[in-house]
Amino acid sequence: MIRKTALNDLNEYLAAVLNLYLNLSETPSRASANDRNTAAELHMRGIPLDIVESAFLLASVRRLSRSPDMPPLSPIRSLAYFFPVIQELVADPLSGNYLDYLRCKAARLRRRK
Repeated sequence: MIRKTALNDLNEYLAAVLNLYLNLSETPSRASANDRNTAAELHMRGIPLDIVESAFLLASVRRLSRSPDMPPLSPIRSLAYFFPVIQELVADPLSGNYLDYLRCKAARLRRRK
């Protein structure tokens, strides 16, 4: 019974991470096997979903806020792109208020693009 619960937790975590990832701007429309493996690694490391979501939002806002005068960035091709930001937030998590701000800012920036 414990094993089934752990599997359900892993599957739920993978589904949540991949759903968040695929709903970002400039990410692929489908997750690759490498993306699934990366999400499983995040689960294995015990990275909370709120840290993953925060990292996705923070990286997206940073990308979308770039000056239009700068050359465009290439699309994000892998969930592993977010590892440095995830590590940044594991060391220094965002406050709940700032996460709410990032959600609003990311939505505004996506509408503008």
